[in-house]
Amino acid sequence: MAKHNFRELKIWQDSMKLVKAVYLALEEMPKDERFSLTSQISRAVVSIPSNIAEGSGRDSNKEFKRFLNISLGSCYEVETQLILIKDLLRIETAEIISECQSIQRMISGFAKSLTI
Repeated sequence: MAKHNFRELKIWQDSMKLVKAVYLALEEMPKDERFSLTSQISRAVVSIPSNIAEGSGRDSNKEFKRFLNISLGSCYEVETQLILIKDLLRIETAEIISECQSIQRMISGFAKSLTI
């Protein structure tokens, strides 16, 4: 049975920290990029903890696992966008990418631990 308290989940806590780190990095973006790549990465990074929270309230671990997989996909999307920011705009994102990869491993491990 699901019904985890998302606030107590380390994957949720760490993904909330990732949201803050990404938003701080986005402040360095040139103004002409603020409505394209910035918009895309903002939506994707917020999706990570949001899907963890939504899935935690579902009635089964199977449903929770589905939301964790959506969250994981968003995390990969954020990593890709951080790489683009680094390569195209020369903004240092290595530390945030590392945090993102750590969250990917945590989400994957937690999803595997859920019994269906």
